Order: sequence, then structure tokens, then C-alpha cells
Amino acid sequence: MDPECSRLLPALCAVLADPRQPVADDTCLEKLLDWFKTITEAGSSLLVLQENPCLVELLFHVLKPQDLSPRVLSFSLRLAGMFAAQEDCFQYLQGDSSLFVASAAGQLLVHILDLAMRAPPRGHPGPQACDGPACAQKIVCHLEDSLRAAAAPQLTQALNVLTTTFGHCHGLWTPGLWGRLSPLVGHLLEKDPVPASHALVDLLLSVARSPVLSSESGPWETLALTLSRLSPMQAGPLALGILKLQDCPQALRTQASGVLLQPLACVLKAAVQGPGRPGLPDGAAGDSVTVDTLFSSKSACVGLLCCALAHLELLQLLPQCPSPWPQEALLEAVVTVLRFCNGSAVPASDLGGHLCATLVGCVRVQRAALDFLGTLSQRAGPQELVTQVSAVLLEYLSGPDSSPTVLKKAFQASLGWLLSSPKTPGCCDLDPHAQQFLRELLPVLQKRLCSPCWEVRDSGLEFLTQMARHWGGQAAFRQVLLASEVPRLTRQLLQDPESYVRASAVTATGQLSSWGLHAAPAGPEQPGVQQKSLLSELLHVLATDSEGFPRRAVMQVFTEWLRGGHADVAEDPEQFVAGVLQAASRDLDWEVRAQGLELALVFLEQLLGPPGVRCPYAVALPKAAPPGTLAQALQALCRVQLFEFAFRALFDCDRPVAQKSCDLLLFLKAKATSCGTPQEERDSPDVSSVEATLQKWQAGEHGHPLGDLEPAAVVAVLRSMDLEGLQDTLAESSDHVERSPQSLLQDMLATVGVLGENEADCY
Repeated sequence: MDPECSRLLPALCAVLADPRQPVADDTCLEKLLDWFKTITEAGSSLLVLQENPCLVELLFHVLKPQDLSPRVLSFSLRLAGMFAAQEDCFQYLQGDSSLFVASAAGQLLVHILDLAMRAPPRGHPGPQACDGPACAQKIVCHLEDSLRAAAAPQLTQALNVLTTTFGHCHGLWTPGLWGRLSPLVGHLLEKDPVPASHALVDLLLSVARSPVLSSESGPWETLALTLSRLSPMQAGPLALGILKLQDCPQALRTQASGVLLQPLACVLKAAVQGPGRPGLPDGAAGDSVTVDTLFSSKSACVGLLCCALAHLELLQLLPQCPSPWPQEALLEAVVTVLRFCNGSAVPASDLGGHLCATLVGCVRVQRAALDFLGTLSQRAGPQELVTQVSAVLLEYLSGPDSSPTVLKKAFQASLGWLLSSPKTPGCCDLDPHAQQFLRELLPVLQKRLCSPCWEVRDSGLEFLTQMARHWGGQAAFRQVLLASEVPRLTRQLLQDPESYVRASAVTATGQLSSWGLHAAPAGPEQPGVQQKSLLSELLHVLATDSEGFPRRAVMQVFTEWLRGGHADVAEDPEQFVAGVLQAASRDLDWEVRAQGLELALVFLEQLLGPPGVRCPYAVALPKAAPPGTLAQALQALCRVQLFEFAFRALFDCDRPVAQKSCDLLLFLKAKATSCGTPQEERDSPDVSSVEATLQKWQAGEHGHPLGDLEPAAVVAVLRSMDLEGLQDTLAESSDHVERSPQSLLQDMLATVGVLGENEADCY
């Protein structure tokens, strides 16, 4: 512990233990207890207590719940767990209504139980749950009483304590504990409805994951029984958790898969005459239960379908995904769900008629189904079903009743299916079916770019940007796009009244321009008047737009253009960089200035090569730029006034900007100094005026100009600056001094007048 903290701590303990003194605010106590927890974790708890006995006094003081908020009491309990103290108060605390206190009390109980039941030295039998120490027996008896309790909060807290126990404690005593308590847990499954189902599911999965319990058959049998006893809504999370387990028996995996697939099987059966596609459950005991849930109420029907779709979406992305995966049946089922939601499905049963009335216009189910449909694009499907997918996506994208969020997800799903389209061998172009989908999609996109809803315009622009990024160089996409009004509308949206849309229009236009797909400026062409180029238009946005989002987007586009060798940039890179840095240096948005430094770094790398990887074990020195190349590069950097921009950014009030500038200057310093000679260092020019100006900038006096810089002066300034030290300083958090334990102790003592007049760290 810091000597100054050791000096201040006894005085603080005396203040906190004095009932006449006002207790410090909760935030200070939280920080103090968190610090105590840290120092006890860093070393032996006993050693810390021996060196600082006042800690115990403070701990006992803050454990008085009537004096503290629930959050501070929870921190106190966590700290108490470090010392295995206050075992006798757990029953009162376990019943506290505050979630913070209940959680902390549960963690304390688990900590005490683990300490008490740990195996003794080698050669002695380990304790069992039935004959452990008195404190452990007290905890186990309390858990037994709670598992028998009728009150839901008490039962839930007991289940949560057991979940934490089996999740974190893997000693040889845990099978005995589970053997003692599992009959009580099993008794819960006999009740209708099953109480505290969420907490029960968490417990059973925790037991199944335990390396000392999963080898027994009991937990698997309990999981199978639980799946059959829970309602379809309650069983979904348990089924997904079971399928994530590594050593799960195949029969249980099959049962869990059936639980997740059953709702979609019922939906498909409600709209399809005759036998459906193989892979989904076909008429089982769970079928009637699921149908009853779908029939019971609109909220139950919607909730079950949304959960089933979300769980299956997660399951498909997992390595434990069932094999074979019923891709065709799921595609047909999801398309059917979407048709029920837009009213185009033809019911084949009473359930189908009920689903038509219940799901039509249901945005929740539409969003969940479109998310899952997009995920299903990662696997192949027969062309017949892919055509159905394209058709239903076009229905949603063109439908007048589609909400903005549904349209966004429909665009995302469409992109996924276009990306997954099969490629012709030896050709990177879209296949004929995808080209047809694209031809039908562009008029819909064109319509959505004119939508009165700004979210719809924004989603359309994001979709266009992604398409251009992937297929901007492909003939089929270029032909379809250039035959539409989409490029012209996109450029018009640079003037949109909504800043988010303007930013997306900047990104989309920049991406189209990279492939030569951007439109001419809007408005009639006038003889003798030169039309504004896209570069000039984007520079105008950077200089005049009142919102930060479009200006940030412009800087990102310009950086991509410079990196990719855009035609408008390649004509005169220096003029381009100088103009952009001049605009960025005046911007009040720190992200614009930071992106300006990113552009400057790209320009620097193009002149000198990329920065080398710093390796502390490297034998060779970093590769230096040839002297002639370095001199030419420095002259170019001086012409575009990159150094003035970077030096101003070095003292920026926003730390990310200063860090980025420091990194850039360090890179340049490494390139410049590695090829310098001792004679050049001795003959370096006088840079005292430059250093004086930089000191004024660092003090906040930015009105002083830096003046014209010569390459030799720049190198001399870089050599004289402690950029490495500045980089270390910037890497520390901005409030590292104010957050220190010493500062905290000073502040708490200052609130009660123990410190002298000037000793408080009043930040």
C-alpha cells in the first residue's frame, strides 16, 4: 500500500466509526470498498489485515445496512467475502428486497460455502455436504428451506445461489451437495406451472456444465424431464442451452432440437396441404401444446414465434448446430411466416386462419423472421426456394405498409442473399437469378430513396453503399445501376434536410464515385458555366455542413479516395491533401480532426512507406527511407502544411486527437532520425522560435502562427521533442490522478474537515 495512503487510512477509519461524523456519500464508499477488494486480491487477505487492522473496523462499520444504500451494502458484502466474515447475517441479507444486496449476499454465501467445504490436506477425506462445518451446514439448510418456500423471491434467490455455486465451485464436495438438493429441485417440476422457471433453467444448465457433475446421468435425465414439463416459451432458452453443451447425449439433443423447431413446424402445417418438407417435427406430443400456445392469445403466439426464430438464428451460427440442418424446411417455414404477416398466405387449417388474423402487420414477428432469413442465406438452398425468398423480400421492400425497421431488415436480408448467390466458375459476376433479382430490386430502391421517411432513405443509401462496395466493378451491376435514376437521386440526397441521410449520401456517393458510377450534378446544364465536381461538392459539405455526421463521412470518403488512388485525387494529390487538412484543422468536431490525421498518415505512408512493426526482440534497426526520398517527402509535407496541422493536433484538448498526432509524428521521427548523420545533428538550424510557438500552443494560445517550416527545421524539432514521454502520458486515463486511492482518501477526509485547508484534492 502507498505510504501516504497508509498515513491517511487510520484517520478515515476513525471518522467512519464515529457516529457523530457524517458518513461520506455512497459513491466514495463504493470506490473505497472496491479499492480494498483490489488490494486484498493482490495479496494475502491475512497479510493485509495484519498490516492494516483498521480495515476490519471499517468493514464492520459499513456492514450496518441501515446506514447505507443497497449499492454500497452490496460492495461491503463482496469485500466481506474476501475475509469470510459475517456468516451469521446471511439469512437476513438473503431476504433483502434489493437486487444489489441479494446478489452480493448470494456471492458471499457461495464464497463462505466454498471456503468451508474445500478439501483438507492430502491424506484426509474431503468433507461432504452432510457433514461439513457448522457454517456450511447452516447455509445448506437455509437453501433447503428456500427451495421448499412458497414465496417466489426466496425460491429464485436460492436457485441463483446454487447456479453460482455449481458454476464456480468444482470441488469434490459439489456432487454430494447436488445429490442432497436435486430431489427438492425435481419437486419443483411437479408443480403446474413450474415456478421460477428462468432461474431453474439457469441452474440446470450450470449443473450440466460442471466438470464434476456432467459425467453422471442424473443431470441429463433432469434436463429431459424439464424440457417436457416447461411450456414452449419457457423451454426455448433451455433447449438452446442444451444444444450448446459439448457432451450432451444425442437423444437429449434431438429432444431439444424438436422444441426449437416445433413452432415453425406448426406454422408450416397451417399453410401447406399434404406432407411438408422433411426435417421438422411431424405430429408429436409437443405439437398439441405448441398449437394451444399459438391459439391462446396474440401475445403468446407472437412471443413464441419471435423466441423460436431468435433461438434458431443463434443456433445456426454455433459449431454445435444440429446436423443435418433442415435448411429447406426452415426456408419454407420462414417464408410462410412472412406471408402470414403481410396477408398473402393461404391458410390450410383453423390454425392457419387464426395465424392470418393474428400475425398480419405484426412488426415484431416480421423483424425476427427477416433476421433469421438473412442468416439462412449463409447456407445453400434449392433454386425454387431461393426464388420464393427473392419474391417475399421484394414484397416487403415494395409494400406500402412496411415499417422503417422492417424495410431496413429486408434490405439487409436481400444483401445477404445476393452475396450468397452461386458464382459461375471463372467469373466473379452475379449469376442469372441474382441479376434478375437485382433488376427487380433497383426500381424499388429508387422509390425508397424518395420516401418521406428519413429512416427509409437512410436504409436505402446504406444498402446501395454495400452493393457498390461488392459489385461496383461487375458489368451486370453497373449496367443495371446506370440505367436507373439511383445515382442521380443519391447525389441529390447530399442536400437532404436530415443529417443522418446526408452522411449516408456522402458515403454512398463516394463509393459510387470510386467505381465511376456517380451521376452528374443535379440541375440543367448551362452553357459557359462549369459544373461543380463531386470533389468540390464534398469539400463544400466539409466546410459548411452544420452537423458533424456528414463532415465525418466526407473525411472517411476522402481517406478512402487517397488510399485507393481515386482519379480526382491522383490529378494533384498535394493540392487535395492541403485543401482537406486546411478544412479539417478548423473543424470543431474532434472526430473530423482525428480523421484528418488518418488521411495525413495515408499520405505520409505513400511518400515514405508504411510504418514497420515494432518488435522489442528485433535485431535489425527499423528500415530507413533513403536520404533523397526523405528530403523530397519532407518538402511535400511542408507544402501541404501537414506539420502545422499535426503539431496543433498534438496539443488538442481531445485526447484521441492528440494520441493520433503523437503516433504520426513518432512514425515520422523514426523515419527521419534513422537516416541522419552526427554531422547533420550538429548542423541543425535554430528552431527556438518554433519551439516557443509550440509551447504557447501547449498553453492554449493558438493564435500564434508557426510560420513557414523547412524540412531541416522539422527534423530538428522532432529530434528535440520528447514524443515518447508524451505518448506515455496520453496513454494514461485523463482522470488517473483524481481516481487514485490517495485522492479518494483526501476527499473523504476533507468532507469532515480532518485535512488542512489546502490538503484536499478538489478536482
